[in-house]
Formats: sequence, structure tokens, C-alpha cells
Amino acid sequence: MNNNTNTHQIDDHDTINFRAELEKYLIHWKWFLLGIIVSLGLAFLYLRYSTPKFNASSKIMIKDNKKSGISAELEAFSDLGIVGGGSSNNPDNEIEILKSRRILGQVVKNLKLNIKYISEGRVKNSEIYKMTPIHFKTSDSLELLKVKKSFTFSIIIKSENQFDLLNSEGTILFSDLKFGSKFNLPTSVKDNARILENISLIKSPNFTQENINQKYIINIYSSDVIIDGLIKSIGISPINKNSSVLKLSLQSSVLKKAEDVLNEIVKQYNLDAKNDKSEVSRKTVDFINERLENIGSELAIVDDNVKNFKKKNNVTDIQSEAELILQTSSLNRQKLIDANIQLSIVRSLIDELNKADGLLPVNLGLEDPNIARYISEYNELLSKKRRLLKSAGEKNSIIVEIQENINNLRRSLENSLDNQKRAIQLNVNNLNREESRFNSKISSIPTKEREFLDIARQQEIIAGLYTYLLKKKEETAISLAVTVPNAKIIDSAYGSDIPVSPKKKVIFLASLIFGLIIPFIIIYIRDLLDTKVHTKKDILDLTSVPFIGDIPHSETKEKIVVGTDARSSAAEAFRLVRTNLDFMLTGNEKTKKGKTIFITSTTSGEGKSFISINLSATLALSGKKVILVGMDLRAPKVTEYLNIPERKGITNYITNKDISIDSLKFRVPELKDLDIIASGVIPPNPAELLMSPRVDELFETLRNDYDYVLVDTAPVNLVTDTLLISKYSDVFLYVSRANYLDKRLLAVPDTLYRENKLPNMAIILNDTDMKRGYGYGYGYGYGYGYGNVQEENNKPWYKRLFS
Repeated sequence: MNNNTNTHQIDDHDTINFRAELEKYLIHWKWFLLGIIVSLGLAFLYLRYSTPKFNASSKIMIKDNKKSGISAELEAFSDLGIVGGGSSNNPDNEIEILKSRRILGQVVKNLKLNIKYISEGRVKNSEIYKMTPIHFKTSDSLELLKVKKSFTFSIIIKSENQFDLLNSEGTILFSDLKFGSKFNLPTSVKDNARILENISLIKSPNFTQENINQKYIINIYSSDVIIDGLIKSIGISPINKNSSVLKLSLQSSVLKKAEDVLNEIVKQYNLDAKNDKSEVSRKTVDFINERLENIGSELAIVDDNVKNFKKKNNVTDIQSEAELILQTSSLNRQKLIDANIQLSIVRSLIDELNKADGLLPVNLGLEDPNIARYISEYNELLSKKRRLLKSAGEKNSIIVEIQENINNLRRSLENSLDNQKRAIQLNVNNLNREESRFNSKISSIPTKEREFLDIARQQEIIAGLYTYLLKKKEETAISLAVTVPNAKIIDSAYGSDIPVSPKKKVIFLASLIFGLIIPFIIIYIRDLLDTKVHTKKDILDLTSVPFIGDIPHSETKEKIVVGTDARSSAAEAFRLVRTNLDFMLTGNEKTKKGKTIFITSTTSGEGKSFISINLSATLALSGKKVILVGMDLRAPKVTEYLNIPERKGITNYITNKDISIDSLKFRVPELKDLDIIASGVIPPNPAELLMSPRVDELFETLRNDYDYVLVDTAPVNLVTDTLLISKYSDVFLYVSRANYLDKRLLAVPDTLYRENKLPNMAIILNDTDMKRGYGYGYGYGYGYGYGNVQEENNKPWYKRLFS
């Protein structure tokens, strides 16, 4: 019945006791506190000395030329037919243009991003942007952009006018250089093959006295390195799929630098777009200027002919004798002029079209609207092809498709111009025939006047064409002047002063968690790998043997901890065991003889002899007659503990019938009321000796003479000696040592108890850690003793904290 109850008790312990698990970690709260303090300290140092990064962003809207129509600022020129329409812009294509090496290269050049000025600090270095006290200057403004490999040098400002120049290894290259003086700088410390010539450092307006004796590091990078870095770090994305608004973002350790880079990218993108848009207008202006120069020369010749004719013939005003005929032929003459103008324009366009991939002039006033539409589409496709060639190769599928469209438009335009030329030529021929007919009618006019009319007619035709070209030149100049940017800036670059990296809250939270997890993992792994018995809970969980008490670890080196005035925790524990023994022995009072208490253990080294001596002393202090018998015949420890030489004992008594029990008894000064019998010499056959009838006589005599007979026996897991004499026992105290015995060996006492091989058995736990706790109970805090308190207070503060 008892065994079943105890087995059920063990099964109950299989459930998880959350409080016990929690207490297992809470007892080490000081280490958790230390872990939190250390991790938060490391996090503070990391945040203190790490370089923060700031995020800047801007928003632009890519204009759709097809959908936008005529902008408000160009509305005044709508009647000229030079604005409106255009091509649509694909946001994906514009993103690639924004991140193109050509645009970013211009940004690097304008902002001088390939030169970094760094102030050296005691712990960390900081980049200086725009507020640098010095400036790098070369004879060639593009010299530093031609550097192919990055290199570093530093300066130490010695005074307001002098500084020392050092290479990247800290070796002084030039000493006591003056600001503004020129010097040559090798781009490599080991190889002087590449040298920057006529370099100088000048003071900036930001130079102050505080900069003296400071060290500044100057890094010069290849432009390609900076461009590659910008391509990777700049983020460009549409705010949603249905919008042409793009968001540009950039992270940098210098917020102002990130803002300037984003603004400069948008600026260079708009300049590039404006240049593309105005290219057609510039081509038209060049064409018109060329034609004006030629026609102006012809007009000057005709004007000279008119002047010479009038001067030669002494004519100031010729009266027409045939006004009626002339009025009739004026309409025909005007048509002939218009037709000749159209024919001249068509021929010029044919000549321009025969040139390879050249943009065609627009808005020349051709009567055929299809030709003007073809020219506009042709220029649009050609401009689009040129823009895509900036970020893609000629074999790109989009470019190949555009080229096919250009070829088709070119053929259509050639056919239209040929047809227009034939039609105009036919009209000119008809008008010339009509003109000949009218000339025949005025044949009666005097020869001089007819000659003058020919000259005047030629003058009128050339003057009309000249005036027409002047008008088109002004219209084209207006369109060139009012070209608008491709991107509208919604938000200029802006960034918050709060860094995005590292994030303080995240770092501190992570360090707090880290500070808790590390001690937890260490304690968990330690407990996971720990197979030793530590507390009363381990005994109760793993065995069904009754638990009689535990003896805490003694801070002193004394073997005997029990005395009349002893108030230590160990002494109080032995008194508690004495009380519990009375309860165990109450039901076994069959006779009025003394009680035998056997003390054993699983293995040696568990403090069996320590328990035997001090428990005997505790029982003796209660006024009872007590004797301690050493019956561990193989490894006697009683005399060794008492620091007395080996003497006769149980072995001698069993082997020699002439030796009496009284002759073996002795006492020590520390234990005046306690009789002791030693084990004696170590015999070759201890098991056989313990089976001797003399053992019966021994216990019979001791039971009659003493109230308590305590027997220090051999470990049960090693030899059978203890089992041979277990029949003489009233109580078996099974000693297990905390932090020493393997938990798996608790199966030994549990088996002995369940099989009743050791009568009235109970476990006593030795050498427990008071501060660790016992699984149940509260330890021995009451009556701890002044001496121990004083000893605890005398410890250094850090030992008292983590003891």
C-alpha cells in the first residue's frame, strides 16, 4: 500500500510545476540583471559610436506630352502652330534614364562627390559636407574625375597657414606646406606611376582656430565607384501602378548630402529632357538660317538689278500702258509665286530627307497636311530612338521596332514629297503657260517696261520667300525659348533629422531581449546537461523513499559542526533530523533496548562518515547514551575524520575472542558524551567477518548498554557488507550528497526500498546549497548564527552580490 502511494506520488511529479521551473531561473536573477546591464551598455556604446544614416526623399511627376495638351504658359503661342501634341512618357523608361550613368556622372561632377573630407575623432571619424575647413584644388577642374583608382591621404593642420601632408599609411609626404602652395601627389603609395600635378589645398570660409592641430582625412574616389554606389543606393519607384508620380529616396550618413544629390538628379534629368525636346527646334533654326543666307544673296542681286535698270534708263516711275491686262494677270502671278515657294520648300525637304537620320524642319507651311503629320511623327520617332540609345543597345527590340517605323515613315514621306513636287511642278507649268499668254498680250508694251517687269517680278518672288523664312525663324525661336522640363517637382528632397539606421528603440529592445536570453540559455543548457542531485525535490521526484532531512553545506572546514553552543545552519539541520528520527523510531519500540541506526550511501565520498559523527553528537547532546560504531571495514573514515591514528576496532573484536567491547571504546575531547568504536585494521575478507556470530554478540551488548547505536556502514552500490548486517538495524539512513551524486544512481535506494532490503529506510540529503533552495521549504534561515552573519558581511560587495 505504501509503495503504491509513493509510486503515485512519483507519477504526480511528472507534471510540469511552472512555479518550480520559474524559481529555477529566478534564483539567478542577479545574472539576468547583469546580462541586461551589460547588453544595454553594449547597445549604448554601439549607438554612441556608430555612424547614423538618414533618409531623404523627393517626389516628381513625369509629364505625359500626349495627354497634357498645351500648357498655360504656352497658350499665347497656340495660334502659331508650334506647340501642343507630343509623345507619351513611360515611367519605367524614365526611371532608367534617371539612374543612367550619364545623369549620375553629371551629378558626381557638379557636386564633387568623388572627394570626401573626413574629420578624425578619438573614437570614430565623421564625414564633413560643405562645412569643411579646407578645399581641394587642381589646375585642371576635371583632373580628379579622371582618377581610375581610389586613394587616401590626410593632413594635420599645424597653424593658420601651414599643414603636414601624410599618405594612407601615416608617413609624412610633405611637411610645413602652406595653404595655396602647389604640390604633386602620387595616387599610389607603392607605385608613383600616376601623379596628380599642381594640386593645392586652400582654406575655406569655414576655417576657424578650432581646426588647428586637427587631423583630416581626404578620400579621392574614382567617379565610376561613386556612380556604382549611387545606382545601388538610390531608390526610384512609382507611388502606385496608375500614377506617373515617382518617389526618389537615398540614405546617407550626411542628410544634406542626400538631399543635394536627389535635387541634382532631378535637375540634370530636366536639363537632359529639355535638350532632347529643343533639338528639333535647333535643327529647324539652322536650316532656316542657311536658306536665309542664300536667298538674301539672291535678293541683293535682284535689288541691284532694279537699281541699275532704273539708273541706266533714267526711270523713277513707269506708267503701265496696259493696266487692265496687268490687273488680270496679277492673280495668276500670285499663284505662280506661291507655287514656286511650295516647290522650293519641297525640294529642300527632299534634300534634307536624303541625309542620314537627320531631323526635318517643321511648320514650313506646306499645303498637304499629311506631309506635316509625317514629318512630326518622323521627328518624334527619331528623338525617341536617340533617347533610348542612351540606356540601351542598337539591337534592343524596342529600338529595332522604332527603326522599322522610321524607315516606313521615310518611304511614305518620300512618296508624298515626290507626288507633291510633281503636282506643284505641273501647276507651275500651267501658270507659266498662262503667264506666257498674258505676256503675249502685253507685247505691245515698250521693251524697257517689259524688261523692268521681269526684274520686278523676280524681286517680288525672292522677297516673299525671304519674308516667309524670317517669320518661321521667329516662330521656331519662340518654341526653343519656351521648352518646359519633362518632370514637375512635387516635393523637393527632404529628410528628417531622426536617423533611420541604427534604430535606437529596436537596438535597445533587442539588447534587452538578448540580455535576458543569454543567461536563460546558459542556465537552461547547464541544467539540461546537469545530472547531479541538488535538492529535496530531486529526491522526491525520482524515488519513493521517505525523506528525513537535508544537511546544508558548512562554510567552515571543521568536521564536527555540532556542539552545545553551535547555532549554524548545519547544526540546526542535524537537530531537525534528530527530531524526525524520533518519529521513525516510535513505532519500533518492541523492547526497551537501544535503537540501532545504520548509515549508508550509494558510493563513497557522499559524507556518510560526516553524517554519522555529527548525528551521533547531536543525539548525545540530548542526554542519551550514544555510541558510534565504524563498520565500514573496507575504507574506514571515522578515525580519519576525527584526526586520530588508526587503532583497534570491530575487525579486531571479531577475529580475537579475547578482546572485549569495553577495551575498544574511546572518546575525543570535542565529543565528551559520545563513545566511539573504530573499524580497526582493514581485513582481506570483510564480508565473511560480518557473518561471524561475534557480530550478534556485539549488537546485543551495545543495545543493552546504549540508548542509540549508530553504525557507519559501507556503500551499498559497491559491496554487500551493509546488506549482510541490515537485519540488526532499526532505521536505515541513506545518505545522498547534493551536487555530487548522479540522479541515475537514485534508482539504487529506490530499488532497495521497494524490495525491502533495508528496513525502515529514509534518505538524508547532505551538502545542500542553502541559497539554491530545496525545491520545497525555506532552508535554515532562522538561528543562522552571529558568526556566519559576520563572516558574510565581511565579504567584498561583489561576492555578497553574486554569492
